[in-house]
Amino acid sequence: MPGERQAQQQAGPYHPPQAYPAQQAAGAGAAAVRRPRTGARTTPRVRKARLRVSKADPWSVMKVSFLLSIALGICTIVAAAVLWMVMDAMGVFSTVGGTISEATGSNESNGFDLQAFLSLPNVLMFTSIIAVIDVVLATALATLGAFIYNLSAGFVGGVELTLAEDE
Repeated sequence: MPGERQAQQQAGPYHPPQAYPAQQAAGAGAAAVRRPRTGARTTPRVRKARLRVSKADPWSVMKVSFLLSIALGICTIVAAAVLWMVMDAMGVFSTVGGTISEATGSNESNGFDLQAFLSLPNVLMFTSIIAVIDVVLATALATLGAFIYNLSAGFVGGVELTLAEDE
């Protein structure tokens, strides 16, 4: 019947069909049977390449250092503002300001007013000036560093890097 299974007895172990039958015909019997690989590699192969950085373009170094120093300047301003607000909420300025005004004051004057000197607008103005100076200096120094690197790489060949790629 078509739906019934027919019992087949095999004379030996089961051999799956070969992907390359021409090789089986060329070989002799058991020598042509493909055997599974038992020592298969379980870790992925890593390709490595050795590269040399022989030149850094000063224009691209200047652009990247400018953007990174602007980001650092913004982070500096935000950090100064947050630190000032936390210290003001803790009452540091009023406590230290009272101590300083008592120490520097006399009967006729009240002494040095720390709270007026370290107000949030004054602190942010000072921090902004420092951030602008930092942007200019960092950009100029990175560009100068690219020129110096190019000169020294001309003598010694540059920096060698080994890059690895996972497969």
